[in-house]
Amino acid sequence: WTNRKDVDGNNIFEGGFLGLDNIGIFNRSDPLPTGGQLEQADSTGWMAFYSLSMLNISLELSKHRRIYEDIASKFFEHFIMISEAMTYPSDGKEASLWNAEDGFYYDAISWGGPWSKQLPVRSLVGLIPLYAVLTLEPELINKFPSFKRRLQWFIDNRNDLAERNIASLKSRGMEDRLLLSLVNKDRLVLILRRMLDETEFLSEHGIRSLSKYHQNHPYSMEVNGQEFKVSYVPGDSDSGLFGGNSNWRGPIWLAVNTLLVESLQRFHMFYGNSLQVECPTGSGDYMHLGHVAEEIQHRLQHLFVQGDDGRRAVNDRNDLFNYDQHWKDYIWFYEFFDADTGRGLGASHQCGWTGLIAKMIHDTGLPQAPRTPTAAAAHYFDDVFSRPAKAGDEQSRIRRSSTSRSIGNRSSFVSSTNGDQHSQPFDDPDDRKRRESEASEHIAKYVTEAFERIRTDDGIGQYGDELETSLDET
Repeated sequence: WTNRKDVDGNNIFEGGFLGLDNIGIFNRSDPLPTGGQLEQADSTGWMAFYSLSMLNISLELSKHRRIYEDIASKFFEHFIMISEAMTYPSDGKEASLWNAEDGFYYDAISWGGPWSKQLPVRSLVGLIPLYAVLTLEPELINKFPSFKRRLQWFIDNRNDLAERNIASLKSRGMEDRLLLSLVNKDRLVLILRRMLDETEFLSEHGIRSLSKYHQNHPYSMEVNGQEFKVSYVPGDSDSGLFGGNSNWRGPIWLAVNTLLVESLQRFHMFYGNSLQVECPTGSGDYMHLGHVAEEIQHRLQHLFVQGDDGRRAVNDRNDLFNYDQHWKDYIWFYEFFDADTGRGLGASHQCGWTGLIAKMIHDTGLPQAPRTPTAAAAHYFDDVFSRPAKAGDEQSRIRRSSTSRSIGNRSSFVSSTNGDQHSQPFDDPDDRKRRESEASEHIAKYVTEAFERIRTDDGIGQYGDELETSLDET
C-alpha cells in the first residue's frame, strides 16, 4: 500500500478512498479530472499516526524482547521523514500541505516538481494531522539504550530536522516528557483556533467534519466545463458519491471525534497548564487542552442526554422515541449525526464506533450545566511511570495508566499522573464516597454471580475454550 500510494517516494501519500467518502471536491477513488496526483493531508497524517502507533507497540514489546528496539527506531525514522515531507518542502521543489496564511492543512493537486495547487477546503482533512502525536516518558527512553542512541543521533546529526518535528529534544515538556508530533506548538494553536470556533468546526454536539464556513462560502472548481463543488451540508448527503448514503461534508462522526479527544489529551500530557487556548474561540474563556478534550466529550454526550423538554437530540422531534414509555429509554447508535441539530443519521445500529460514547460517559461522567466543564479526562494511553517516592529508591516500575474509575465519578486532573493540581471535581466528598461504595458493592455482586454461572455445568460448557486458554497461559 505504501509503495502504491507514495508513487514518488517522497513520503506524501495519495491514499485515495480513506473512508471519508465525499469529503473532497473530487471522487477520491477515481483519477483526477485535472490530471496529476492528489497529495492528501489526511492520508499522510494517517501514515504518521500509524508510524507512531507502531513505534509505541514496538517499545511495549521491547520490554520483553530487545530485538523490537530496532523496529521502534525504524518507525521513528518513518515518522520523522513523513513529518518533514508533509510540512517542509525541500529546496522549493515541492509545495507544503500547510497553508501559513489560513493556519490549516489542505490537500493539494501535484503535477510533479514545483507545480501544485492547494485545495482550500477546511475539513477533517486538515484536523487528522493532529492524530499523529505521542509522548515518551524519560524512563522509557533510558530503559532502551539502542533506541536512545538513535534519538541522540538525530539530535547530533539532523538537529534541524529533529527540532522541526519533535516539539523539544533539549527543553522537555511536563515531567521531562518528549513529544513526537506532526504539528509544533504554533501550528497546534492555529488549528485549534479554527477547530474550536462555533462558526466553523465546533458545534453543540461535537466537531463537524466540514467547517460551517463553507455554508456561505462553498469551494468550487471548473474542469473541462464541469463544476466540482464542496459546501456545508449538516445532514443527509446531497451528493451521489458512494451511493449518497453517508456524508462527510458537515455531520459529526463519533470515531474521528474520539481520536481528536485522545490527541488533545496527549498534547496536554506534554504541555500541561502552560498551553491554554480559547474555548470556544471568541468566548474569552481559556482552558488547557485536557479541559478542551472534556468539553468536546460533553458536547458529544449532549447528542444522547435528555434536555429540559425531555427530548434527546438524537431523536430530533420524534415524539414516539422521546416520550413513549416503550421507546424513550432505548437509544439507537446512529452512524453519524446532523451537525446542527444532533439528529441521528445513517445506519441506526452502528454500535462499533458510536458505542464509544459509553467510554466517554465512563471516563468523564454525564455532562452538567454549564456545559464548559471544570474537570477533564485524566486517563492517558501510553506509558506512565510510578516514580520513586524518595531519591535513591530503585522500586520505580513501568505501569500502564488505567482508564477505569468508580461508576458515577467525574474526572479530575487532581491526580499527579497529569500534573494538574488545580481542578476539583463537582461532587460532594461524602456523596462521592457513598456512590463509590455502592458501585463497589454492585461490581462485587456482578463478579460473584458471573463466577457462579461459570461454576455450573452450563457455564463450563459455555466458557470452556476460554478457561482452557487461560490454563495454557498459566
